[in-house]
Amino acid sequence: MNKLLSAVIFSLSAQTAGAADLFNGRDFSGWELQTTPAAVIEDAFRMLPDGVIASTGKPSGFLATRQTYSNYRLHVEWRWSGKPGNGGVLLHISPGTFDRVWPVSLQVQTKNGNAGDLLPMAAASFDEALTSKPGAEPRIKAHTAADSEKPVGEWNACDILSRDGVVEVTLNGVPQNRVSHAIPASGRIGFQLEGTPYELHNVVLTPLD
Repeated sequence: MNKLLSAVIFSLSAQTAGAADLFNGRDFSGWELQTTPAAVIEDAFRMLPDGVIASTGKPSGFLATRQTYSNYRLHVEWRWSGKPGNGGVLLHISPGTFDRVWPVSLQVQTKNGNAGDLLPMAAASFDEALTSKPGAEPRIKAHTAADSEKPVGEWNACDILSRDGVVEVTLNGVPQNRVSHAIPASGRIGFQLEGTPYELHNVVLTPLD
């Protein structure tokens, strides 16, 4: 998908009734950070011009919305601001496990070379079989199509559909994963810190209810 088509698709999706950018472009109101060692949001994230959010990738943990979500479409754009590494979008973070660095949630992997993999973190689960070897860490359901991640430094567009326990992941216009009967089916949305700096923008959620 070329840049113009990607921009048109994002523009149309952003106009959908109820769509809202999860970052307000000014501060981190509505967000909460959980890391080890403990840190404040400004230690790990900062606002840049043009709606870009830069993450240091440290310390280990995640940034999460204070609000919970169930049925929605989520559009996320990210890029590696330096050497590529590891990271992920967390779906349905369970409020009761927010005190953990790796909470109960579904992770849409953004790790370089593995973008589009799905990880059931902690006690999370879904019906489809995992593709990792038994006992392996991390436990994953690998992305199903050829790698569609953009070259390092370019923006990637990830579109996630969550509806009644079904989660579908599309990366740069290529369907990459689908699971059903996901548990948990609702919760907070977050972004992982796994040691590598990255940038976000156009983080737009459209409720489906």
